[in-house]
Amino acid sequence: MRRTSVLACWIWLGVAGLVLAGCAAVGPDYVPPGTQVPASWQDLPDPAVVPSRADILNWWQLFNDPLLDDLVSEAVASNLDLQVAVARVAEARAFYEAAGGERFPVVDAEGQVERGRTSENLGVIGGGSTATTYTVGLGASWEIDLFGRIRRSIEAAAANYQASEEDRTDVLVALLAEVARSYLDLRTYQARLAVTQANIRSQKEILRLTDSRFRNGLATGLDVAQAQRILASSEADLPPLRTGVTNTMYAIDILLGLQPGSSKARLQAVQPIPVPPARVAIGVPADILRQRPDIRRAERELAAQTARIGVATADLYPYLSLTGTLGLASISSSDFFDSDSGAWSLGGILQWRVFDGGRIRALIRVQDARTQQALLLYERTVLSALQEVESALTAYAEERRRLEALRRSADASRRTLDLSTLLYKQGLTDFENVLDALRAVLSSEDSVATAEGNVAINLAVLYRTLGGGWDAQAPEGGPQEKAGEEPKE
Repeated sequence: MRRTSVLACWIWLGVAGLVLAGCAAVGPDYVPPGTQVPASWQDLPDPAVVPSRADILNWWQLFNDPLLDDLVSEAVASNLDLQVAVARVAEARAFYEAAGGERFPVVDAEGQVERGRTSENLGVIGGGSTATTYTVGLGASWEIDLFGRIRRSIEAAAANYQASEEDRTDVLVALLAEVARSYLDLRTYQARLAVTQANIRSQKEILRLTDSRFRNGLATGLDVAQAQRILASSEADLPPLRTGVTNTMYAIDILLGLQPGSSKARLQAVQPIPVPPARVAIGVPADILRQRPDIRRAERELAAQTARIGVATADLYPYLSLTGTLGLASISSSDFFDSDSGAWSLGGILQWRVFDGGRIRALIRVQDARTQQALLLYERTVLSALQEVESALTAYAEERRRLEALRRSADASRRTLDLSTLLYKQGLTDFENVLDALRAVLSSEDSVATAEGNVAINLAVLYRTLGGGWDAQAPEGGPQEKAGEEPKE
């Protein structure tokens, strides 16, 4: 009968806790911000850029460069910054699970053996005797979430976890763009180096021609000295370009989590600068709200901060904790497991802070202010994202135009050099015209190589601003629940 009563009390304790925990949570329920974005981009000055649906998941494959594809895959697998971000996700997940544990009772098991002697001067029966007591039992305490403090804490932890996942994705997006940019920088340095070396060969031919004419009395020593000056100046351009090639290779190795120089064997072979596709789809402004990880992270941080208002508000209301113990106690080990050794207790603690000098309400205002800040930061993040995309669009389109003009200039410079050299051989023009043409050819062809690289780099930057490199709809890697939902267990 006694055991039945104890069991009934514990069942009543659990049912009462579940019923009381069903009360409404205080504080505001989170509502995702209604963000307004333009229906279209401000300006699409290049017909190669179209606002159709963008396939930006594997955007680097548009360059059709197998080595770049390999480098991206290796970076995703071994980049150290990305691994740090993954570890932060695991940390946030553990915090979320710890917060979820507050929903359940805390049960402690305890066993104790104690031997002692009572005082003979207490005037009690049995004074001066020595005895050993044996106790073992379970103690439980359960905070009943009357006003949603625990539920709001779980909401905040869940949103923080989701924000950490978006931060990991943001690191991934930045990594993909940085690998592509470094690779394109490498190919640009190599192209500029090849241009300079080709022009040095041309300048050496001009120097031999000038020296031959000088020995035959058809040119002056000044002409020879000027040709030597132009050649030496071009040769001085080689070391910075070679340094750029080497340092860019090292940067790629670091992105891949390798020691500097590990990839030199496969990167040092000169390859042309990858050419962007003829048409680039970029989607519409509304896509970035779904695709940009930094915007998604800011929205989740706003959700977490909104939940903290409820956590602070719950302190205005009573706390109710249910407690209980169940165990065995005896002064003799021989009858320790008898039914008469059983002991139990049930109770509850109701605590309500009735005066604190306005501290709780001040802390609620703190959370309100922080939530307002989080909302403003979210709105600023959206505006910054729009600005970045618009700027990247302009840079890509204008650099394409610049490249076309530079190519025309380079063609004209090369024709000018050929004609001025021919006329100089025939004695129909001054050597100064040949020197001017030499300088123009080197400058224009170097500018063409630089612009070709910049066009490709600007496209990589554009896809970075669009949030390209991951699938916003895929559940892999973390929670993809709707705003306000907790991650699934």
